[in-house]
Amino acid sequence: MAVEKAVAVADPDIARAEFRNAMARMAAAVNIVTTDGPAGLAGFAATAVCSVTDNPPTLLVCLNRGASVHPAVTQNGVLCVNVLSEAHQDLSRLFGGKTPVAERFAAAAWSALATGAPVLEDALVSFDCRIVRQADGGTHDILLCEVDAIRRRDNGQGLVYFDRAYHPAG
Repeated sequence: MAVEKAVAVADPDIARAEFRNAMARMAAAVNIVTTDGPAGLAGFAATAVCSVTDNPPTLLVCLNRGASVHPAVTQNGVLCVNVLSEAHQDLSRLFGGKTPVAERFAAAAWSALATGAPVLEDALVSFDCRIVRQADGGTHDILLCEVDAIRRRDNGQGLVYFDRAYHPAG
């Protein structure tokens, strides 16, 4: 028997908890977003990434303003969205935690495309981007990113995050 729950979200504390629980039920691709440039090397695990348009090719990336990587990402003005495969669970955990930057990047092989942002060698897809606009999204900045280069592999299964756990996609 399926359990159904409807909750009014008038109370901000209840709304926040219920929203987080509800969002845990939305499967999302797992990515590592990286940057490098004058403000330094940085990277973080992200599920809040999506396509905006194909003309010009543009993605959006949501980034918490309180994240330690925020200054480097926004000041460098470039990033690479590396779409992870099912084999990258451990790497995602490294980039999603408090692991020092050097250790994060030492755990995998990286190269660069057009912008200089680190490109994960065995990512399913890497979108190398320039940040062209920022918008306010409450606690987050919404970064609109035009794609300068794409590298794609045609084999491998994706990695999704659903119900607070990793799952293979495909």
